[in-house]
Amino acid sequence: MPAVSHCTKSAPWSHYLDAVVDIAFATHSIRVTPGPGDGAPGLASPLVGGHTVHIVTAFNPGGRQATAYANLRAQHELLRILGLRGLRWWPAVGGDPAGTHAEISAAVAGLDDAQARALGRRFGQDAVFAWSPASWRLLDCAEVAHDTVITDWHATLLAPPSHRPAPSPAA
Repeated sequence: MPAVSHCTKSAPWSHYLDAVVDIAFATHSIRVTPGPGDGAPGLASPLVGGHTVHIVTAFNPGGRQATAYANLRAQHELLRILGLRGLRWWPAVGGDPAGTHAEISAAVAGLDDAQARALGRRFGQDAVFAWSPASWRLLDCAEVAHDTVITDWHATLLAPPSHRPAPSPAA
């Protein structure tokens, strides 16, 4: 488990502390990973001034495995709400480091921690992540006292997808 400032939650909370999150910005993608590192100084961020991006999902409410249909329907509703609120967001995926569990998410700009928690609660989530170039935090949707600052973390630039030239039209 990564180094944390404090954590008094039960064993399932450790799964959140070990999670990795991939965020697909317009020009690049990053992976935020717990573990030794110094954060991501100089890593390009789409936000000016080091603002926080909150990672929220609607998948598997209450920590129970939902059907693919239910998860996608809930995620679509989350994205609809973000659109109605005029919030800027980017596609994200959170999951375990081995890649055996992943949940489609949204990396959202323009929320404060309380708003991010409320959005997570609305979709039955235990927690949401808060990322800025200076910090990686796990926010408990139910109880602020359980918020956890992950002190050892790093963000890395993911390799861009390979681009193949489009086939030429037949002459």
